[in-house]
Amino acid sequence: MTESESVAAQALPEFPNLVTLLHEHWPENLFFQFLHHWESLVFSILAAVLLLALGHVATRRREMVPGRLQGAAEVLVGAVDDFVCSVLGPQGRKFTPFIGTLFLYIFFMNLMGLVPLLKSPTADLSVTLALAIVVFFFVQITAFRGLGLFGYADHMMGQPRGFLAFSVILPAFMFVLHFIGEFVRPLSLSMRLRSNVWGDDLLLATIAGFGLQGVPLLLLNTIMTLVASTVQALVFTLLTLIYLALVMPHDTKHDPIKTGG
Repeated sequence: MTESESVAAQALPEFPNLVTLLHEHWPENLFFQFLHHWESLVFSILAAVLLLALGHVATRRREMVPGRLQGAAEVLVGAVDDFVCSVLGPQGRKFTPFIGTLFLYIFFMNLMGLVPLLKSPTADLSVTLALAIVVFFFVQITAFRGLGLFGYADHMMGQPRGFLAFSVILPAFMFVLHFIGEFVRPLSLSMRLRSNVWGDDLLLATIAGFGLQGVPLLLLNTIMTLVASTVQALVFTLLTLIYLALVMPHDTKHDPIKTGG
């Protein structure tokens, strides 16, 4: 972040978080300076740790008659699996762990800004860009493994046939154009996610500055933020599924677009 961006960020209202408060109280402490510099990364790691801890607690004692936490986890896993298979068909079940983890991780990070002394890491473009890069490489590796070397090259060149297959410039141009398009897709996801979460956090912080007069509006916008956080996590994962569907070998029997399912 440049100096001008840092000054602009400080001018905008935001809820104080623990790392910022520690840095402001002990500005000369090198450890707190380090944490403050990597503030978004710290909270994204915290979200991952909390998610891992919750998953461990929910699954450490699996029983035939599940308790509330295990039952909730099973319902969630089943819902994610149904969601994935509704887009990719039964062969998409192998992607359920990745998609489920992606959804929960983004959902947790979106909600962290509503917890006192915490911050939503997804309000930082660097975090959402990292998610976009992960999705990009996951989709490309999936395409390469599913289509093979020649099938992947054929896909990236736009599947030229006839005269176009014997030309050189046009397939090469299509390859570069397709590669850029493959990266722009998740990049647009990252910008959409960051902008929505950042805007919600900014709005809540602004309303909180009104004092007691803004409490009713603050409560209303908190509920709206909860809904928006869920929707943004769903949108990110749904579009990731669509990107996967575009590079997977097509099966008419399970293709919802072709079968109308």
